[in-house]
Amino acid sequence: MPQEKIWFVTGASRGFGHLWTEAALKRGDKVVATARDPKALDGLVAEYGDAVLPLALDVTDREAVFGAVNKGHAHFGRLDVILSNAGYGYIGAIEEADPAEVLKNFETNVFGTISVIQAALPLLRAQGRGHILTLSSIGGIMSAGMGGIYGATKFAVESLSETLSIEVADFGVKVTVIEPGPFATDFSTSIKIAPPMPEYDDAREKILAKRKSVSIGDPAATAEAVLKVVDVEEPPLRLLLGTLLPIIKNVYKERLSGWEKWEDVSNAALGSPAG
Repeated sequence: MPQEKIWFVTGASRGFGHLWTEAALKRGDKVVATARDPKALDGLVAEYGDAVLPLALDVTDREAVFGAVNKGHAHFGRLDVILSNAGYGYIGAIEEADPAEVLKNFETNVFGTISVIQAALPLLRAQGRGHILTLSSIGGIMSAGMGGIYGATKFAVESLSETLSIEVADFGVKVTVIEPGPFATDFSTSIKIAPPMPEYDDAREKILAKRKSVSIGDPAATAEAVLKVVDVEEPPLRLLLGTLLPIIKNVYKERLSGWEKWEDVSNAALGSPAG
């Protein structure tokens, strides 16, 4: 039986955050569960009692993030797993995107994640151990029409997580980026949609038609995978959730083909190296 772990989870009121919080509690772990509205966590508190510390948190409030992380650490005495899960989707063509909404999406999905990481790291470094889980998406690996802004936030999470894994390795801190495909969560209820332009109606229809053939996963089946990752001594940097590998292989095959086709032009662009 794995040693009891103490989790800090953002966005624990719904979707994957709620599901993985409950899975951790069910097996005997303890969780600092945060949500914009802590009343949404009442069910977890009723069932698991003192094993849950419910806290109100908007991850776009950097000072509040630091306060919540430190409060959770003081309450349970340590933090083992940091799950930066809070986020939402903003959908629409790039031209349709409202700059204010783009900024809000980045403030939650990217800057919120950065705040959580920066708040937790001093504590994890002092412990000499810990595991940071960031939530990306298949949209953070490959681009899809009408999802460019959300995808850009997840590409950013991928990059900062990979960099982080290199920087904190000597401190005993592990990093895993979780990359789900489509699942039947309530994520869709939080999606914001950019005002549609009629010029993109045909493109939108074609993209939506392709998505109808995509298999939608059972979110309950993901909990075992996440628990397995936090229990192993050497966790992966990236964890796909769903049968995504064949799709990703094709994406990278196309990328490599494009780079190879233009290799001569790329090499010539180096010019005459100095020294």
